[in-house]
Amino acid sequence: MKRICLLLAVLLLLPCACSRDFPESSPVPEAPLPEETAAEEPAAYNWLLGIDSPKETITYLYAEKFAAEVSLLSGGSMKINIHTDGSLGSDMVLIEGCKRGTVTFVVQTTAPQVNFMPKLAVFDLPVLYNSIQDVRNALDNPEFMRTIDDIYISGGFKLLGYADQTFRVLSSNRRITQISDFQGQTIRTMDNPLHMAFWQALGATPTPLAFGDLHTALLLGHVDGQENPYAVFVADNFHRVQGYVMQTNHLPHLISLVMNNSQFNALDIQQQAILLKAAETAKLYARQQADIWEIEKINEIKASGTEIVPISDELLDEIKRAAIPVYDQIIEQAGIDLVRAYLGGADPY
Repeated sequence: MKRICLLLAVLLLLPCACSRDFPESSPVPEAPLPEETAAEEPAAYNWLLGIDSPKETITYLYAEKFAAEVSLLSGGSMKINIHTDGSLGSDMVLIEGCKRGTVTFVVQTTAPQVNFMPKLAVFDLPVLYNSIQDVRNALDNPEFMRTIDDIYISGGFKLLGYADQTFRVLSSNRRITQISDFQGQTIRTMDNPLHMAFWQALGATPTPLAFGDLHTALLLGHVDGQENPYAVFVADNFHRVQGYVMQTNHLPHLISLVMNNSQFNALDIQQQAILLKAAETAKLYARQQADIWEIEKINEIKASGTEIVPISDELLDEIKRAAIPVYDQIIEQAGIDLVRAYLGGADPY
């Protein structure tokens, strides 16, 4: 009986003990989350980068490397989201968006930028460089690039660097070995008056056409040829509808990395330094990949049965003579001083 009374006393005391440790009005404390399950802090910056190209391009590799380096150098506080395949708009729409600030970064050729910065027509000078390394040396010249930087700033942009996809070359179903072979050829070009003037000067008929329609146009014979870097030729299976690739190397296919200038200036010095360092690393990486890709793509073109046709020195000289009126147009638009700076002090003639 004593044992039963003792047990009843203990049971009656338990609620009081519990109420002293954890009052009803206070929640029971929860164990802290382990560090590895803690939520990741959001990035301080979350930017858009737009390209009008697919992932299987140097353009994308350039953008991807830049975004990765920015994230690495900033410890994840600066994040760049890449949108490919024109999902944010065509090249023209993208550069317009960058100017307005709705798209922070754009990676693209210089061709659509001439509409905002006419002096960039200097990069449309045809058949003046035989080596892509010579082009890169010109672009890496600090004095020349200061002038180019100022052109971008005056247009509302910050230029972060130039990579490339080596040279643009001509493909056709007609083998071209002399200047008269250009006569009457319909060649798809970008909608760029200076590019069109060049092909007209050679006797061809330039035909601006949306890139998405090009393969079908070649297949149906609506155009005879097109001009693009080797990688684009392979990626879009032009070897199935073109018998020859002429190594015209008529223009370097520059790829610019551009940012809205106001957004760049809004960053502190350390953040600006991160972007500049990341851009330099990405530029060198993209150039290295472009050199590797060119060799690989030429071999793929040869293996497909499409013939690679070298351009003789004699034909190259004839092409340059025919292009003199185009040089005059570009000098008038860009200025002779900028042209000479791009050519290392030389004249284009």
